[in-house]
Amino acid sequence: MDRGTLIFLARLAEVAERYGEMMDHMKAVAVNFEDELSTEDGNLIAVAFKNEMVSRRAAWRVIQAMESNAKDPHQAAAIHAYRLNIEGEVRELGLEVLATIDDHILPKTTSVESQAFFHKMKGDYYRYMAEIDTQSNNESAKLGLASYDKAWSVVTTELPPTHPLRLGLALNFSVFYSDIMNSPDRAIQLAKQSFDDAIEDLDALSEDNYRDATLIMQMLRDNVTLWLSSAE
Repeated sequence: MDRGTLIFLARLAEVAERYGEMMDHMKAVAVNFEDELSTEDGNLIAVAFKNEMVSRRAAWRVIQAMESNAKDPHQAAAIHAYRLNIEGEVRELGLEVLATIDDHILPKTTSVESQAFFHKMKGDYYRYMAEIDTQSNNESAKLGLASYDKAWSVVTTELPPTHPLRLGLALNFSVFYSDIMNSPDRAIQLAKQSFDDAIEDLDALSEDNYRDATLIMQMLRDNVTLWLSSAE
C-alpha cells in the first residue's frame, strides 16, 4: 500500500475513532518508508498512539482504586490479576511506541522541532510506564527523565518561550517531576518559569499559535496553583 493511501486510511480511522487501526496505518508509514515524517504525520502518529494508551491508563486507575478498596479476598485476587493484565498492555504498547520512535522515526528525523517532538513523546510514554511501576528502582522513570531532558535542551535553545511544543513539554515535564519523581518543588519551578517566560514574550506570539499556547499556559498556571496549595 502506498504512503498516501495509508495516511488517508489513518485519517479515516481517526474520524471513526478506531484508533487501533489508525495506529497500525501510521506505524506502517513510519516503518516502511524512508521519508522524514512531516509535522502533520507526527501529529497523526501521536494522536493514534495516545488514544490507544488513554483507555488503558484510565482502566488501570479504575481497577487500582477498586483493588485498594476491595474487602472480599477472592474478589481482591481477581481484581489484582486484572490490574496486572492491564499493566501488561500498558507496557506492551509503551514499548511498541518507543521502538517505533527509536528504530524508525528518529534515525531519519533532521528537523530540530521534530526531534524535540519525538523525544518529548518518548518521555511521555516512559512516564506512562513509570506510573504503573512500583519498583524502587524505576527504570522507566530514569529513561523518561533522560528523554525529557534531551527534548528540553532542544526547545530552550531553538524555540521561543511561547511555542506550543515548548510549552507542552514544560507542562508534561513538570507533571513528570510532580507525579513520578515526587519533586513538587522542581515541578513548580519549571512550570512557573515557563509560564513567566511566555508572558514576557507574548507580544511575539503568532496568531496561528495563540490559542494553543494560551491554553497550555493556563494549564501550567493551574498546576502551579494546585501544587502550591497541596504543599501548604
